[in-house]
Amino acid sequence: MRYAFTVVDANWIPLTILSHMAVCQFFGMASAAPHWVNVVLHALSALLLFSFLRRATRALWPSAFVAFVFALHPMHVESVAWVTERKDVLSACFFFLALYLYCRYVESPSRLRYALVLVSFCLGLMAKPMLVTFPFVLLLLDIWPFRRLSKRRALLEKLPFFALSLASAILTYYVQRSDGAVRAIPFAVSFRNALVSYLTYIRQTFWPEGLIAYYPYPKSIAVWQAAAATVILLGVSALAILVWRTRPYIATGWFWYLGTLVPVIGFVQVGAQSHADRYMYIPLTGLSVILAWGAADLAAKWPRARNAVAVAAVLICLASMGVASAQAQYWRNTETLYKRALAVNPDNFFVQYGLGDYLLQFPGRGAEAVTHFEAALRINPHSANSHNSIGGYFLQNARYPEAEEQFQAALRVQPDLAAAHFNLAQIYARHPDRLLDAVAQYQAALRAQPDFEHAERNLGILLLRLGRTQEAIAHFDAAQRIAPDPEVADILNALRSGAP
Repeated sequence: MRYAFTVVDANWIPLTILSHMAVCQFFGMASAAPHWVNVVLHALSALLLFSFLRRATRALWPSAFVAFVFALHPMHVESVAWVTERKDVLSACFFFLALYLYCRYVESPSRLRYALVLVSFCLGLMAKPMLVTFPFVLLLLDIWPFRRLSKRRALLEKLPFFALSLASAILTYYVQRSDGAVRAIPFAVSFRNALVSYLTYIRQTFWPEGLIAYYPYPKSIAVWQAAAATVILLGVSALAILVWRTRPYIATGWFWYLGTLVPVIGFVQVGAQSHADRYMYIPLTGLSVILAWGAADLAAKWPRARNAVAVAAVLICLASMGVASAQAQYWRNTETLYKRALAVNPDNFFVQYGLGDYLLQFPGRGAEAVTHFEAALRINPHSANSHNSIGGYFLQNARYPEAEEQFQAALRVQPDLAAAHFNLAQIYARHPDRLLDAVAQYQAALRAQPDFEHAERNLGILLLRLGRTQEAIAHFDAAQRIAPDPEVADILNALRSGAP
């Protein structure tokens, strides 16, 4: 439990980590349980979203439509099917729970109800810090449907929420930057990508075709594309403001969409993706609100259109079900997921390399894996890891000259790649006249990665072969400090007792 409250993979998400721990504690390591937990949390989020909208607006069918789209939109498959994205489904539960509790607070304000909203928000932040935009959403709800933004109290009561959001944002930026997750991409490039991504998400919401697990960052984005996106975004925003008195749901829905995407839209680039389906888990609701209440307005204004609106809503729901079902099949395993991504975009370096790395685990599929590593190199000739992986395949198949060539190529690209130094050492250690070269490569691997347990152990064995016993003992000791091993312990005991 102490571990859960530390930084894990560049994130401080203790509630999410604890949820994973609890599932493993009660159900073991079988894959079914964590998937079912994600499904249940996702369903609970949909029910909470419906309850919140129904209570806030008193509109049954628009609320049901928004909740249905949330439950079965194809863009939400990633957040549910990918177990690691527990933070999405868990944080959304607390997000929508907090909104429902806020409805109760607005109806009858009390310190207890206010505290419950605040606690739910805190728990959501501890599941995923993307919820930092929650107080902004509360202000939007005060515009519509609550119509209480003009009250001074409505503004003052948000201050503790903004304080928590600011603290969470600073903490998240600090831990992600210190862990290397924040990418050094020129701001002009990331800003253009963010603007274009806003429109990309809208297109994928209404036409969810070509959804994949990883969208590579574009090599370049034309200035005209960013300018056109800016004009469209500003134009829709201006329209939302102009009609907010007569159709306030447009302003709430539109700025919900724009605002809740800000933490992940890429103004500060985290990760190497241009955008991701999972980032739309909560923002998509804003667009659904505009569609649902816009259709309700249309049906109220033109009663003859009521049947057409109802049929359109049913068709949208059925289409979402069908496409979401097909999309879920791609998440069956790593191979189906990556092959789908390559079918959509073959020039996807991350997926080409990832598929090769996956296939390399299976006997008899190494040659197929190499074809994907080579494809990755054609996309990015400066990929040291691709060279190293190809060399690893050659090393496993005793093709030592070809393996050495690949490891050397990897080190020319990235001289501090510990794995390539380690692999070269393994080749050199096979030749009695190159043992000193092997020692030098193991030492280089340890300089690049001081906690490289296998390098410490192998270097100790090699130094024993060279008769350098005291140096060998020092490296065996270091290996034991990193990862205790009974065999290494036996070797150390034998050496210190003078046994042969």
